Amino acid sequence: MKKEVRILLIGDSDVGKTSLVLSLVTEEFPSHVPLRAEEITIPADVTPEGVPTHIVDYSSREYLGEEHLRYEMQKAHVFCLVYAVDDERSLESIGSYWLPKVREINELDKLTRPVLLVGNKSDVEDSIPLDDVLPLMNDYPDIETCIECSAKQLKNISELFYYAQKAVLHPTAPLYSPDQGKLKPRCAEALRRVFKICDNDNDGYLSDHELNEFQKRCFNAPLQQANLLEVKSLLKKYCDDGIVNDRMSETGFLFLHTIFIQRGRHETTWKVLRKFGYTDQLELSDDYLRPYLNIEAGNSVELTEAGYEFLNVLFQKSDRDRDSFLSPPELADMFSVCPNIPWGDFSGSVVTNESNGWLGYDGYEALWTLHTYQFPELMLEYLAYLGYNSDARGSQLSAVKITPSRSEDRKRGESTRDVFLCNVFGPKESGKSSFLNRLIKKSEYDILEKIEDSETPTVIRNSICKVKHKMEEKFLILQEVPYESEFQRDLLEKGGGDCDLAIILYDTTLKDSFRKAVEIQHDIDRPTVFIGTKCDKKPVIQDYDYTPAEICKMSGLPPPLQFSNKEDWEANQAKVYQTCLVLAAFPDQQHEISLFPGFTKYIKMGAVLAAASLGLLLAAKFLRSTR
Repeated sequence: MKKEVRILLIGDSDVGKTSLVLSLVTEEFPSHVPLRAEEITIPADVTPEGVPTHIVDYSSREYLGEEHLRYEMQKAHVFCLVYAVDDERSLESIGSYWLPKVREINELDKLTRPVLLVGNKSDVEDSIPLDDVLPLMNDYPDIETCIECSAKQLKNISELFYYAQKAVLHPTAPLYSPDQGKLKPRCAEALRRVFKICDNDNDGYLSDHELNEFQKRCFNAPLQQANLLEVKSLLKKYCDDGIVNDRMSETGFLFLHTIFIQRGRHETTWKVLRKFGYTDQLELSDDYLRPYLNIEAGNSVELTEAGYEFLNVLFQKSDRDRDSFLSPPELADMFSVCPNIPWGDFSGSVVTNESNGWLGYDGYEALWTLHTYQFPELMLEYLAYLGYNSDARGSQLSAVKITPSRSEDRKRGESTRDVFLCNVFGPKESGKSSFLNRLIKKSEYDILEKIEDSETPTVIRNSICKVKHKMEEKFLILQEVPYESEFQRDLLEKGGGDCDLAIILYDTTLKDSFRKAVEIQHDIDRPTVFIGTKCDKKPVIQDYDYTPAEICKMSGLPPPLQFSNKEDWEANQAKVYQTCLVLAAFPDQQHEISLFPGFTKYIKMGAVLAAASLGLLLAAKFLRSTR
């Protein structure tokens, strides 16, 4: 809604424009009328809509040229085209000169400024009938209304300027087509979104309770029972299927707003639309969709408890068959109030139903978490589309939190974050896709297996799942880095990328795999862990001067972990992911028993084995040298 209103009175000379302005200000008919009244500003606190209003009188007798007229018209928000009801030539001039001039200026500025036809001097007996004005209103849809008034008798003066202000703040043109007698498509679409958001049980109707919540949300007052019965009676009488089983249908909701507009109460419809974020052009405003989010380097964005609570309610609302999964039609229905579904094929990213790939709550929650972490501004937009900030929660900024940087966490020796990112590196055939698959309980993912070895992959795959840590669950994101890809080169130029942990896989059955893994590790300055894959098979001696355990010891890294994607290794898989979570969250405390007792025991055992291996290697070298 505009912050101020500028009203311009134009028309032929001697039709009473100046008298109208002076009669409003002095509340009496002026005995002396100057060529033009000075610009009048009405303070916000005395206007019905609480918006400052400027009234500008344009004098045709004090003609200052076309440029000055164009200047004043381009500054105006609404035009009051004044004619004298006792002067037919002044009305003809409205049609032949003033309305074409308005259309010219509007087209030049690509704006639609509303127009009021004002018939002044209604106190005279011999006046032009209103029927003569109707052709003009039919030819110019920008005309909001026609009002007759009398500056001499102070008749309809306040009403004139109220209607002018209302035409700016609550314009009819974007909402309603008088020719067709129905809502314009964009208005109907916006109201359907409002209806969908307010239909809390998603049954396609608004119950009495839902209508009451809608009333409180938009007008800060409960719906009176008498008013509710009156509305239902109106719909039953004039709108087929407007009320079904004592509930309001979407058809009835749209019809009700059509009636509001036809009866001149379009401010009611505008109040609803603005509550749900719409501008005068019936587009969702930038402030509504994209509140400012100050994310500094090193920070990440996560959902808050309020955000997850909203998403949980949305999931339950959309799960119409109550099977605890969202089918493709249910997912499409959920996002029907959005431009599109914000994620594509998610089967390689989160846990889904084994039989049909449908999305359960765990996967749904993880998807929102992943995309909020990766694209926080976009997820704020979608929360707005879905109606988060049209309730008492306020802005969708309350749905997210900005976490401290990793360096701050390490200084404090603890992390308050709930989401951790691991970049998964490794040479070809090292099992990166399988490593991501098992996190989300997938045995195979053939499509993305093909992407792993692509030189220029079209998709950078991420998998996310909750992993238990102590008594809490945290989200672990695994981001696959295709070997020797441009993406890998970019990350290695940045020391491994902006991640909590670099995971480097190597194939224990290929003798040159660890050497390639070490080459990757040379460019990484992030917390790192090596993981040997395919450990269900017979390992081979790696073609490298040092064993994986030795390299880890020399580099100050935890001992290498062992992994297999076979289902009978599920317990091992769970421990490996838990270990990755601990290393991501607490890289400087990896030897603390209190963090993860099983993992600490594994580290100590690995250290003993590594020391033994190193001792044997040195002894062998010594024996060879003494021969």
